[in-house]
Amino acid sequence: MLSSGKRLFSALLHVQKRPCQPSRAMRLVQFQTPHLEEPHLGLESGIGGGVVDLNTFDPTLPKTMLQFLEQGETTLSVAKRALATQLPVLPRSQVTFLAPVTRPDKVVCVGMNYADHCKEQNVRVPKEPIIFSKFSSSIVGPYDEIILPPESEATDAMAHVAGFTVAHDVSARDWQMRRNGKQWLLGKTFDTFCPLGPALVTRDSITDPHNLKICCRVNGEVVQSSSTNQMVFKTEELIAWVSQFVTLYPGDIILTGTPPGVGVFRKPPVFLKKGDEVQCEIEEIGVIVNKVV
Repeated sequence: MLSSGKRLFSALLHVQKRPCQPSRAMRLVQFQTPHLEEPHLGLESGIGGGVVDLNTFDPTLPKTMLQFLEQGETTLSVAKRALATQLPVLPRSQVTFLAPVTRPDKVVCVGMNYADHCKEQNVRVPKEPIIFSKFSSSIVGPYDEIILPPESEATDAMAHVAGFTVAHDVSARDWQMRRNGKQWLLGKTFDTFCPLGPALVTRDSITDPHNLKICCRVNGEVVQSSSTNQMVFKTEELIAWVSQFVTLYPGDIILTGTPPGVGVFRKPPVFLKKGDEVQCEIEEIGVIVNKVV
């Protein structure tokens, strides 16, 4: 979930009343090719599809998602025009997908936010959101490797959401649960511990963000399967809560929780090891695939 900032507010309010057209969903990406000197912005032509180069369509567009979001309706209108135009599509095999947003001001994460995950741990559902963070340096692309460390109330908040993406909240449980005074931060924010992607799917392109199937597979085996309808605190509540304490800027990310089935609470516990491949998938958004090295 990405915060869009006030300047995108009116643009998203105008489009939210139109029915979602899945075939025309806006799927914004950052990508690189061997022929580009720097990353570009693009539109993914559907889940698993190729990419339309937005910077070729309009060379005046910024080349980072942060700058794109900061300019609000100005840049969003260009992307809408590109979406409605028949443009050349770069084959997926020629494109390297980057994280949809890199170097955000902050990454805000929400713990214990799935009722079935609370039940799994035999703990009470929290009465207010539990907030922790990841450093922006932990973000890697949707298909990049995860490096195993050597140590191991209703408001208008939804109007500020630019869109949704898949995130993998990787954790070093020894650092999270036993080291650093049992604070979560260091165990959560090793470099590469926050794969994101494959696209930023705009809010008006999602049928219902609070009723989407979610799944995690390790080496092809389903280890987590749930729905976003299990979220204790919905998107609007989380934005309202977090913004009481910190200013949310365009491109800020809120990770909204994890369902049951995490390895540390299995009997016996299961931990990622070198060579494992993790797939995280959310309905209508897509799947990210990351190998542990």
